[in-house]
Amino acid sequence: MREPVSTSMAPGSPFFSQAVKAGPFVIVSGLVGVDVSTGALAGPTIQEQTHQALTNCREVLHAAGVTLDDVVEVGVLLVDPDDFAGMNEEYARWFPDDPPARYAAKLGAVIPGVLVSIRMMAVVTGQ
Repeated sequence: MREPVSTSMAPGSPFFSQAVKAGPFVIVSGLVGVDVSTGALAGPTIQEQTHQALTNCREVLHAAGVTLDDVVEVGVLLVDPDDFAGMNEEYARWFPDDPPARYAAKLGAVIPGVLVSIRMMAVVTGQ
């Protein structure tokens, strides 16, 4: 059984669910660094956009009843692979100990101004 998850605290689209709960998993769609309070990108730097993308993921996880501590995998898609170090700088603040599994790849879609998209998978404990 699948249950779409949504919140007004993160950017959304009619083309995808912000997340889907399926069995013991919550799968968060790739979210970018748009600040929903302004509707604009959080800033021009990879650090600012990574921070906001992770904030958006956290809000969606919260709406699904889980936290960053429940995350088992993170996928990071970068427009420019040279931004990897800057993304890692911000990412390390969010997962300082025992981080989840992670992959990074090049973002294929061209979205004006967007530098990073982050997706996650979490496990609902107690299921």
